Amino acid sequence: MPSFEWSSPGGRASERRVRPPAWLALACVVAALTASCGGGGGPRNVTVFAAASLTGAFGDAAHAFESTHSGVNVRFSFAGSPTLRTQLEQGARADLLATADEQNMQAALQQGIVRDTGATFAKNRLAIIRPNSNPGAVSTPRDLARSGLRLVLAASEVPVGRYARESLARMAADPSFPAGFSDRALANVVSEEPNVKAVLAAVQLGEADAGIVYATDLTPEIARDVTAIDIPDAYNVVARYPIAITTGAAEPELAQEYIDFLLSDEGQAILKHYGFIGVK
Repeated sequence: MPSFEWSSPGGRASERRVRPPAWLALACVVAALTASCGGGGGPRNVTVFAAASLTGAFGDAAHAFESTHSGVNVRFSFAGSPTLRTQLEQGARADLLATADEQNMQAALQQGIVRDTGATFAKNRLAIIRPNSNPGAVSTPRDLARSGLRLVLAASEVPVGRYARESLARMAADPSFPAGFSDRALANVVSEEPNVKAVLAAVQLGEADAGIVYATDLTPEIARDVTAIDIPDAYNVVARYPIAITTGAAEPELAQEYIDFLLSDEGQAILKHYGFIGVK
């Protein structure tokens, strides 16, 4: 509570400090308590730890959410899903966790990081990318097993890396693919990246002849540097994205409102604009 110094009626400073009126002291106590409880009108923040593939879509979703929530700021930390989970395990604070797979969310629940496994708000699928210059002459998924090809994937513990390996295994199970296709493709891996954005960057920079990313990563800006090659449904993997409130959430009610927004018609429209498969 602030201290008050009072002056004598003649304007001269009093030689002693005079106790303020009781009503004023009480008002100061109330004001101090209100400010400490966040009722002073200051901004409120909801912090979201989200999979790297959500960067663009969540940026637009945040702007739309903030426009209807005066004084609210949505803050993000984007990385690979296992990296985010590890950060929360080690004491990082967030209100929400959004992963690119159900496996990491289930692990987060088992470790007491989130309250439940949350709600699935979007889905995604895989695509092969290559530089527009196409130094590896990649035109079909079969080319990934060609000897000498430089292939880059996300690490196997990262959702998109696990999905990519599952997709290669599905191809290998098809008799129309060459024998040992998956093993030969994996032997071409020259780098294992921590998230999908790093895979994308490696192909953009010409450090690899091909990579496997999410279809949502193929934005118009990216298309200036890379070309996508479709992975047929029979070999593709559909990624499911859950979001959950953390056990240490500072703004659990606001976090739930953000989840509700993602599941609303407006939120789903934003996600679909970025190429995600909606859930409604």
